[in-house]
Amino acid sequence: MKNIWLATLLVVLGVASVFGASKEEERLANAAKAFDEIMSGKDNIPKDWLDKAECIVIIPGMKKGGFIVGGRYGKGMVSCRGTGKAGWGAPAMLEMGGGSVGLQIGAAAIDVVMLVMQREGMDSLLKDKFTLGGDASVAAGPVGRAGTAETDALMTAKILSYSRSKGAFAGLELKGATLNQDNDANKALYGKAIDAKDIMAGQAQSPAAAKPVIDSLTKHSPKGK
Repeated sequence: MKNIWLATLLVVLGVASVFGASKEEERLANAAKAFDEIMSGKDNIPKDWLDKAECIVIIPGMKKGGFIVGGRYGKGMVSCRGTGKAGWGAPAMLEMGGGSVGLQIGAAAIDVVMLVMQREGMDSLLKDKFTLGGDASVAAGPVGRAGTAETDALMTAKILSYSRSKGAFAGLELKGATLNQDNDANKALYGKAIDAKDIMAGQAQSPAAAKPVIDSLTKHSPKGK
């Protein structure tokens, strides 16, 4: 009887834990899951390009029918490498929307990943709002083994972008889309009002909720080039 009672208690606590997870914790967990699944596929982000990235943006699971010109349609996070490109820093929360991004209206859930390749691209991310292709040049990212070649378009782009829908993974044109700091989510995650600039500058300790996504990034690219 005691064992049955204990097992029941553990189940109840587990359910309570799941339902008690904040929206920010769920977002970070979904980002980790999406990135792991992308990198474990045959068509994935070439490691050479991932290792060169200064920062990475992950927008997991945009909902069906969520694309509306001028409206918000995705929420995610960004993490940047630390000093000497060693390790990944605490994540800042972002919102994404607007513009013509080449996504089919009514498509199934879409994961978006962006590699920020240059310091100038990372500086753009520190603004309250910036437009891809305007404030920062963007190109569809290379995929798989065939994507290891360096072209002029890829070498000059500040951001390389990707999408995954229904298991299909490919480079994605994101010109005209906008990224905004999600200040409310950052406040909820860190327990105080904090600017994305300060988070990405290493002035915030990475919260426990970020461990899954930081572990995933570290597993696939422990140190940058």
